[in-house]
Amino acid sequence: MVDIRLNKSIDPDKFARIYAKQRYVQIPDLLEPQSADALEQVFRSLPWRLVVQDDNLENLVLTREQVASLTPQQIQHINAGMRDRAARNLGFTYLTYPMIDARIEGWDPGHPIHDLTDFLNTPEFIEFAGRIIRTPGVNKVDCHASNYQAGSYLTRHYDDGMMKERRAAYTFGLTRKWEPDWGGLLMFLDDNHDVHRALMPRFNVLTVFDGLLLHSVSPVSPFCPAQRFSVAGWFRDDPIPGRS
Repeated sequence: MVDIRLNKSIDPDKFARIYAKQRYVQIPDLLEPQSADALEQVFRSLPWRLVVQDDNLENLVLTREQVASLTPQQIQHINAGMRDRAARNLGFTYLTYPMIDARIEGWDPGHPIHDLTDFLNTPEFIEFAGRIIRTPGVNKVDCHASNYQAGSYLTRHYDDGMMKERRAAYTFGLTRKWEPDWGGLLMFLDDNHDVHRALMPRFNVLTVFDGLLLHSVSPVSPFCPAQRFSVAGWFRDDPIPGRS
């Protein structure tokens, strides 16, 4: 079990003002140091899965065993499709752990990643998220763990949700000593598709942004020696069953 504690010295209203002005904000030292340190070790022990898209742009989430069972022809087909879609500014590939699915379906019982899933959906953190984006109706924090290594990328896109339930997107970084030449930067693009701002992966930093800002994660360089750990997802206000 991991004891996860929010940094009580953070003033949410200070960062809410920044978010309201520029539609994104970074909050350093989100968690108490010992909590962030413990979560870094949790991420190093995760049973990661590979996520890519198939020819129909449907997500394929493959365990290590499933990846190992692929034939050379299947791997070649997947890689060719990834290159084709990426050249058309579509798709992504990286290692993931679907935290919500894992919690609901009972994957990996006892793994401390579930403590983080639970923490992100506590009343304390949900209230904190709502204050940052000044949306009192936030009732759920969606989350998945990601691990970007050499060759990982996420092409430009918007995040709104099928029912427009995503009030804001976020990433929580657990990456130490990253270098900009390694790629893996969260980039916001303007109307001309120029890079308006590029944000470095950083440790114990929460980045909250309007999902309707065009954004991407730049490809991680082939010479990158590190892993880019983060939690990503959305602050949501899903309809509550039985309420109109």
